[in-house]
Amino acid sequence: MDRSLSAILRPRSIAVVGASRHPQSIGREILHNLVRSGFTGPIFPVNPNAASVHSIKCYPSLRDIPDPVDLAVIVVPKEIVPRVVEDAIARQVRGLVVITAGFKEVGEEGERAERAIRDRIRPAGIRMVGPNCMGVINTDPEIRMNATFAATRPEPGSVGFMSQSGALGEVILAHAHDIGLGNDLIEAWENDARVNVILMYLESFGNPARFLSIARRVTRVKPILAVKSGRTAAGARAAFSHTGALAGAGAAYDTLLDQAGVIRVESMSEMFTLATAFAHERLPKGNRIGILTNAGGPAIMATDACATLGLEVVELPAATQTALRRVLVPEASVRNPVDMVAAADATSYAAALGILKDDPGLDGLMVIFVSPIMINAVEVARAIIAAARGAGLPILTCFMGKEQGKQGVEELRRAGVPVYLFPEEAARAMAGLDRYRRMRERPEGTHRTFPVDQEAASAVLRAVASAGRSVLLPEETERLLSAYGLPLAPSKMAADERQAAAAAAQIGFPVVLKGVAESLVHKTEAGAVRLDLRSAPEVEEACAAMRRALRRPDLRFQVQAMVRGGRETILGIARDPILGAMLMFGLGGIFVEVMHDVVFRILPITDVEARDMVRGIKGHPLLEGARGGPKADEDFLVEALLRLGQMATEHPEIEQVDINPLLAGPDRASSFVVDARARLAAR
Repeated sequence: MDRSLSAILRPRSIAVVGASRHPQSIGREILHNLVRSGFTGPIFPVNPNAASVHSIKCYPSLRDIPDPVDLAVIVVPKEIVPRVVEDAIARQVRGLVVITAGFKEVGEEGERAERAIRDRIRPAGIRMVGPNCMGVINTDPEIRMNATFAATRPEPGSVGFMSQSGALGEVILAHAHDIGLGNDLIEAWENDARVNVILMYLESFGNPARFLSIARRVTRVKPILAVKSGRTAAGARAAFSHTGALAGAGAAYDTLLDQAGVIRVESMSEMFTLATAFAHERLPKGNRIGILTNAGGPAIMATDACATLGLEVVELPAATQTALRRVLVPEASVRNPVDMVAAADATSYAAALGILKDDPGLDGLMVIFVSPIMINAVEVARAIIAAARGAGLPILTCFMGKEQGKQGVEELRRAGVPVYLFPEEAARAMAGLDRYRRMRERPEGTHRTFPVDQEAASAVLRAVASAGRSVLLPEETERLLSAYGLPLAPSKMAADERQAAAAAAQIGFPVVLKGVAESLVHKTEAGAVRLDLRSAPEVEEACAAMRRALRRPDLRFQVQAMVRGGRETILGIARDPILGAMLMFGLGGIFVEVMHDVVFRILPITDVEARDMVRGIKGHPLLEGARGGPKADEDFLVEALLRLGQMATEHPEIEQVDINPLLAGPDRASSFVVDARARLAAR
């Protein structure tokens, strides 16, 4: 892919089809930006009605250009685009950037036209950006290409940015210019030494599986920060299961990005806060942070922010405190935060930083400077810059104050030292660095599969499909789960009160009685569950009461052994229409949709990811036996998740599965699936 993208990102020649002499027209602005940026290859304007544009010889069509063309930027009316595409194929153009709008975004007719273009260029080996896009920029001095109609002139830098919104792309160019970041699709930047961090604004995923595969690999090398729009729930799945109700679009995309090692941020502001640090700083080795300041208030703000974000402001060792007292005024506080008081000048900052940056108990430093009128802010900035050059840990700064502080900020930015206006921003950036460190250190794990009774599982699914049903009967769900090695609490189905009493006698008292009907989802709320029944008369009376209350002609009864002890957990499968099969784990029982203490992963997953799921819920201490409670067998839960994930991968016709609860005991012998539902996808 990298080689095929070179025609778009690193073209040797560019044709602008639709180049125009008219001021303010897109065709004129793109050609002007290419000339203004100093593109290092030849530029060929294409316009059948002009001999020259921007003082450059013009050609009637792509076919009339005598020299090779790597990239064609297309800015013509949408009805002419297919003809230009045919010219590009005939001319063996390798890359297209289609600026023209009016395709998929306007409806079905436009989508068909876009699909027709895609189907023509793929067999020809042409890569395309667009249609309806802003263009492409590469500030590499060897290329110097600005093939966009953006008003902001991009500066060279260490950030690669891709946006699925042209308007936001323009805003981001302007903001990056203002804060001194600079602007230089994911795989093409993987081994580009000039790109330190990749930023993305995403609205959709064309191929989520490929994105996951590429991003997993790239984020082991360099960070990817993403703003993903769209957090609405996929309500169509909510009616059948807890898993479907919880697997909204926001959870799905959060899961995809997390598994890929991508850091999802909530806003453009947060993206730039983190990008400023990622573009210039090394990663911390841990989360222990030192704070150096000349003002107490901002230091308290920084400390509070660090604690909220999972960073530790640790007390400095006695030796470090003694060394600091030797170089600072007696009024200084040296425990951490190190408050040098308002009189601290560049010499104080240099001396303190020289000690703190070598302290093995610190993983990162936040340096705060509130600019008093008597202290030279530029000299303080230079002291910080000198310390940062030889530091083995990240140093983030916060300069507060108008006039002198502004001069210090400019000095820090020119030197590539991240600088922020408020302490909370610096803390958020440091937390982002630490989060990425933890992501990179995650072991990859292995994909495990288990021997299963595939014949039994397939027979169940064929029978359901042959009967024209989508929802599995309880006994069918049990056979399916049993085929995949998931342990089930002993149970029997009964058509009436007498059969239920006989089933209870066979299983052994006490028992649980459940009402079963196709549209009966939340049994407890409907009064369709009776616990701890200890005799045949109790079972018969419970059946009769349930029949009177529910008034369902298709009502049957499930009689199940009363399983005690253990922790209630939920395991589930849901299929996102874009991202595919997702696996869910959380605390189960009747409060699952109230507490929302669940985690998702997109399948397939590794054994490490399964264990991360178990440990990733807020209620994990309960599974570890908090406050003397029963401890759940973690290895069993990991294996159960892997087995359920294997089922979803091997049988894509399964749309949803809800195991709620799976009662997890201290060992697998005392762990059982107590209730489960399954549904196949509609034909």
